[in-house]
Amino acid sequence: MERQPNNPLHGVTLAKMVTFLSEKYGWEALSYQIDINCFKKNPSITSSLKFLRKTPWAREKVEQLYLQSIPYTKDENNN
Repeated sequence: MERQPNNPLHGVTLAKMVTFLSEKYGWEALSYQIDINCFKKNPSITSSLKFLRKTPWAREKVEQLYLQSIPYTKDENNN
């Protein structure tokens, strides 16, 4: 797999992002951060993925929140 040091989303699946966010914030808090019904009414990873794969603007919001939520580590080789 090709390294993409300037792309923090490289190799991160949508399922991994949604799982991480739902575990970190919980569904209720997540629905306040990103106002979409798949996080409000009967939320699940499966239903969220189905919606997010069809809805680019919602997926972008999830990606942005994920990037804000992950801890950044500096690569030792790049200083």
